Amino acid sequence: MKIRRSIRQYSDKDIPESLLNELLEVAARASNTGNIQLYSVVVTRDAVQKQRLAPAHFNQGMITGAPVVLTFCADANRFVRWASARQADAGFDNFQTFVTAVIDTTIFAQTFCVAAEEKGLGICYLGTTTYNAAQIIEALELPRLVVPVTTITVGYPAEPLPEQPERLPLEAIIHREAYKDYTETDIDRLYEAKETLEANRRFVAENNKQNLAQVFTDVRYTRKNNEYFSEEYLHVIEKQGFINR
Repeated sequence: MKIRRSIRQYSDKDIPESLLNELLEVAARASNTGNIQLYSVVVTRDAVQKQRLAPAHFNQGMITGAPVVLTFCADANRFVRWASARQADAGFDNFQTFVTAVIDTTIFAQTFCVAAEEKGLGICYLGTTTYNAAQIIEALELPRLVVPVTTITVGYPAEPLPEQPERLPLEAIIHREAYKDYTETDIDRLYEAKETLEANRRFVAENNKQNLAQVFTDVRYTRKNNEYFSEEYLHVIEKQGFINR
């Protein structure tokens, strides 16, 4: 786990269906709220279907290059249909249920990733899933009370492996007993190694910015885009029946 990295280039070796099913079975043993399992996963192997999904992920090469694409979804539809068939009234068309389903879905997805990497596979999360969720819903024909949360590409890594990205020191993310807010001195110390890394210095220069923070705020994750995609995802959550605004 300490040497893992995201894999964006895959070999031509396919993933046996038996192995994929084993990994999904392992993932389904993960913790979830009330043992309700408010999640589903759509497995995409077909090349044409990958092409349908690609625009929703800004045509990142991993979608069409990976042997398997997994779209993990918050899913209250299955439980509600079961409850209805048993004369039970499931009050799951609300934001609380959506948050619960997102948590369960994420645990399910990450457990799959750990199991896959243990078997020698490589994975990559695609954060674009929540950006263009409406397109994914259409492509995968997701019904009411089903919303895509994250997408993972999976396959055998191509050589050479990418470099492992840096991480903040543990001191930056761990708080003992209560949250201790950061002083300016703390921020300088905790981000020093990240900011002085040669690859990140080059990143700053290539984007003509004064520092690494500006690359993240002005180029990669702009306020304008964050606000736009927030509204888009809220609309999707509403349309799929989880909130009423």
